Amino acid sequence: MPETSIANALRRPRGPRRKSAVDTHLALTGGTSGASEPSDVDTSYLESLLGYNARRTALAVIAVFLRRMETYGLRPVDFSVVSVVAHNPGVTSRQICAALDILPPNLVGMVKSLQKRGLIVRKPHPTDRRAQGLHLSTAGQRTYREAQATATELEQEVAGRLSSEELQTLITLLRKVYRR
Repeated sequence: MPETSIANALRRPRGPRRKSAVDTHLALTGGTSGASEPSDVDTSYLESLLGYNARRTALAVIAVFLRRMETYGLRPVDFSVVSVVAHNPGVTSRQICAALDILPPNLVGMVKSLQKRGLIVRKPHPTDRRAQGLHLSTAGQRTYREAQATATELEQEVAGRLSSEELQTLITLLRKVYRR
């Protein structure tokens, strides 16, 4: 799957795209932009940037994730929410938002969707009358167990070029970047 289709799959759907100057140029010149092969394009500066490499890596992992998790109907963010609930029964929406850096309005829709699918149930919070704790339903527990096994397999697949030590070092370094 090409990188742009993965990136586009993660974006919200939009209306039809207008033709750009590049599109017009490509149509007039027979569809070539000058560089015949991707290897002819110098991306050395971009490849020196953390953000560029992190994005390319994320897109490579997400491409496999989307294909493999389609069976469970879980996008990466859905899987993250279900995982947090599975490992923290009774967790509140506020805690999930803080842990995963999700905006509350975005989480509301996700939780409703997961609840409608029968994966998550809400129960009164034991110490806070205003809050509700989130729990996996029986179906949610089964789905999560299967999806977690799939996630573990696909992680091993995409990180296959790295040794265990290299993978652990990479994860440690990435955490240093995003944790404050």
